[in-house]
Amino acid sequence: MNRMYNKQDFEQMCSLYREWNGKINVISRKDIDNVYEHHILHSLAILEYLRREGESLEAQSFLDVGTGGGFPGVPLASQLPSCSFLLCDSIGKKVKVAAEVASALGLGNVDCVQARAESLEGEFDWVVSRAVTSLDNFYPWVKGKYRKGILYLKGGDISGEISELCRKFHLNPSSIGVWPISDWLDDEYYAEKYVLRIKR
Repeated sequence: MNRMYNKQDFEQMCSLYREWNGKINVISRKDIDNVYEHHILHSLAILEYLRREGESLEAQSFLDVGTGGGFPGVPLASQLPSCSFLLCDSIGKKVKVAAEVASALGLGNVDCVQARAESLEGEFDWVVSRAVTSLDNFYPWVKGKYRKGILYLKGGDISGEISELCRKFHLNPSSIGVWPISDWLDDEYYAEKYVLRIKR
């Protein structure tokens, strides 16, 4: 199902990010006016991917690694109230923004923690992230922490990164799915942006 979102429904979220970004810079100053188009919708591409794949969207647990100010975790949590989200980042001031925005939006399904992903205990249904590093750097941080898969927002020429990940960790290339976000969002900004899924 190709679902589109109403920008007005996210006005409070946009306003909170504009307000907090004036205090703690989590979004490029030149991009803050595009917070809905470039950050919220980009995050929701993960949800669109899960819907298209027919995955359960009830009572799932998500770990958002390198969340920064709360992307993709906060937009996803706003649309998935029955799911739980743990947002982690190693930089405390960014975690503060994510926690404050989630609290102001009344998102009781969000917890935020200042930590490195590899130090976290427990297992989640999904690990999500937004291009915090190369795939071969990212994978060992979260290996063994997910039951269903990694959903990674990445742009540019990704074939080399996928090959290196498979070579380094002996993964079968068929276990990695690539979905172009431009299949959903007809905007030049998304021309070379993807949701990568690494299956367990």
